Formats: sequence, structure tokens, C-alpha cells
Amino acid sequence: MNQASNFNLREEIKEYWSMRAATFDEQPGHEIFSEAERSAWHTLFERHFGKGDGRKALDLASGTGVISHLMHDLGFNVTGMDWSEAMLEKARAKSRQRGSKITFLLGDAENTLEADDSYDVIVARHLVWTLVDPAAAFAEWFRVLKPGGKLLVVDGDFVSPTWATKFNKAMAGFLETLGLRKPVEAIAQMQTHQDILARVHFSNGARAEDVAFMLRQTGFDPIAVDFDLKRIHSAQKKHISFAKGLERGAQHRYAICAQKPLEA
Repeated sequence: MNQASNFNLREEIKEYWSMRAATFDEQPGHEIFSEAERSAWHTLFERHFGKGDGRKALDLASGTGVISHLMHDLGFNVTGMDWSEAMLEKARAKSRQRGSKITFLLGDAENTLEADDSYDVIVARHLVWTLVDPAAAFAEWFRVLKPGGKLLVVDGDFVSPTWATKFNKAMAGFLETLGLRKPVEAIAQMQTHQDILARVHFSNGARAEDVAFMLRQTGFDPIAVDFDLKRIHSAQKKHISFAKGLERGAQHRYAICAQKPLEA
């Protein structure tokens, strides 16, 4: 992929997420819809980062500030960064409403323009699977982390079909043949999503082992892969359909904690 096509794809991704900003917080898996889920996220962050104690945290692709607020709850000094002004407008409004002292910056996760060794922790939720150049992004995150600082990637393979995907598709087809379900027509937003997904680096799915391998190549060490996200998914499933809950539960989802060595 040449530089021009990379630029075009990145602009398409930016435009897509700006378009999604208006309804982003309406979807489980984006916004938090229960105290049970909020507690589960707090537990995940504390497991890998510990308490905030005023340490500096960078929330990349922060969107409407959901993860930023979870980190703020734990006592981190949080900066959220997103390249969609539409997302940031909602994040800043939410921050004002809640009285939280979070800084939200317009910026590119692959080129943050932040100073070397400036953050104690970085969190990236559902960002890696969208990256055009993850090697460049990981090198950038390594650079802005302080020695001994930690990165937490929360992501998944949202591409590879699972048993639940196949089951839901078969059931939908069966119900359509009985006239109990109307065929679902593809909407423009979904078509745009699929077109972008086909051209990102992890177009075949961001598997934990592949992401961890690239992080290790960047210089992160140690690296721990955490698949214990059951409490988060269990809380989310209460707010989505049974079929979607089955599919989400069967997906390859994970958190990867990677540390920048003290001697880096």
C-alpha cells in the first residue's frame, strides 16, 4: 500500500468515526450501562496498572471519553486523545457535566506529538484493530511512555467467524424462509465499515498472539495477555440481544499489558 492510499484510508477512518459520534454512546460496548460493568472495567485497570495516585495516563482514540472517565475514577491524571473533533465535542461536554478534570486533545494515535517519556500508562481500547500502521503506532506509544510505564491494549478479533456467527446466520436464514423474519438490507454505514476493515493492517482479525509479537518487536517487555474479561462481557450482554450476546461471547477478545523496560 503506497503512501497516498494510506493517507486516503486514514482520512476515511477519521470520517467514519466522526459520523458515528452522534450515536456512539447509545451502544453497549461503547458507553457504560451499569455499575456492574463500571466495576468490571475498574478491576481490569487496577489489575494491570494499580491505583492512579495522580499518575499521568493517555487514553488513545478516546472517543466520547468513556475509558478516560473510568481511569479518572481510579485517580489517574488523564489526557484523552482522538482525531475526531465530533467525538471530542461529546467528550468535553460529558467531562463538564461530570465535573471531571480530563484534558481532551485533537491528535493522531500513530503520531501523538507528545513529548518523550511523558506518560506513566497508556490505554487503547478497540483501537489496534483499526490501525493502518500498527508498527509505527506501537513505536510511538513506546516513545511517549516513561521507562517502566505500561500500555494496556483492550481489543479483539472481530473479523473471524465463530460458531456463534455461523449459528446466528443459519437461524436468520431459517426464520426468513418461514417468513418470520425480513431480510436485513445492508446500510451505507455498515458497507463503509466493511470497506475500511478490508484495508487495515489486521484485516483478517487482530489476534492476541500477533499483537503481542509486534509489541515485543517494538521493545516492550514483559508482555502479559489477559483473557479474563468475563465480568465485562457478562454485564454488557444484559443490554444487547441474545444473538448478539452469543456472538460477542464467542469472539477472541483480550487485554494485553506491555511494559516499557526501565533501561529503555
